[in-house]
Amino acid sequence: MQLEFAPALVLRGNGVERRLGCRVLQSPLAGVSDRIFRALVRRWAPDALLYTEMVNATGLELGHGRGKLEDLATESGPIAVQLFDHRPAAMAEAARRAEAAGAFLIDINMGCPVRKIARKGGGSALIRDPELAAQIVEAVATAVAIPVTVKTRLGWCGGGDTSDDPSTSETAARAVDWCRQLESAGARLLTLHGRTREQGFSGQADWPAIAAVKRALAIPVIANGDITDPETAWRCLAETGADGVMVGRGTMGAPWLVGQIAAALAGLPIPATPDPRERLALAAEQLQALVASRGEKGLLIARKHMGWTCQGFAGAPQLRHALMRAATPADALALLEQAASALP
Repeated sequence: MQLEFAPALVLRGNGVERRLGCRVLQSPLAGVSDRIFRALVRRWAPDALLYTEMVNATGLELGHGRGKLEDLATESGPIAVQLFDHRPAAMAEAARRAEAAGAFLIDINMGCPVRKIARKGGGSALIRDPELAAQIVEAVATAVAIPVTVKTRLGWCGGGDTSDDPSTSETAARAVDWCRQLESAGARLLTLHGRTREQGFSGQADWPAIAAVKRALAIPVIANGDITDPETAWRCLAETGADGVMVGRGTMGAPWLVGQIAAALAGLPIPATPDPRERLALAAEQLQALVASRGEKGLLIARKHMGWTCQGFAGAPQLRHALMRAATPADALALLEQAASALP
């Protein structure tokens, strides 16, 4: 079924306008959404907005994390840079660097539930300090010409919901207040994960609360949480009225998912899910690219990707077990080739 959307979402920054024609976004994923992963996603989703891994503004000051910004301008399609920190000035300077590197837009992470991020005042910790959060958005929006967006959650913790209508629950009301402050501070688009920080990734995403935020805001709202295939994407959009969806953990080992959902929402033929032989070839290609880019560390990074990708065929559990123990890239490639030759 095709959804009725305007031809593009138009985001206006401080002098620069960005247009998003694809309503399916690939979530920034720490340790996952590097340049090599993005290139794979791009095969199936040529127009989707993809994101870098989170970039620490403090790290950039100290000379770390610059590799995440390298060659952004040479990648095909729009690439956003997601930043996190608790200091407005540092975030503004990091945004300038990201813009100079070729970022399509700047996204501010105000939703990461990881303790080591929140403990330092970044990510979801900013939900508890809305005044500081607004200062950060204002500082970044003033520092760059491209649009500034925010990815966040419904709140810090849940509970206290007594309404029979979930869209008017206490959680939804708090989320509306929180997101209105971000909009007023200068956010041009909001991606909202339908869980609180306390929930992490457990329980069911609260789509009615996202719907309440969408109704309250004038800027575009992207729904995030529990979107795993075209069917759940369609239901989420129908229930929330959101302007698009962001797909996160479901793409780990499945870089084709964003493209499949985008095609389904546009009423186009849905690309086929790769068969086992194609998955093994994809795992081998990603392994070789990571080793070429990261040296010996590339094998360590590739292990998780191979574990996610090598699914759904006879012998897959045994293969994953062996891949996690492969001592060299050559050993891992040999295992993948043996698995492919054993397929019917």
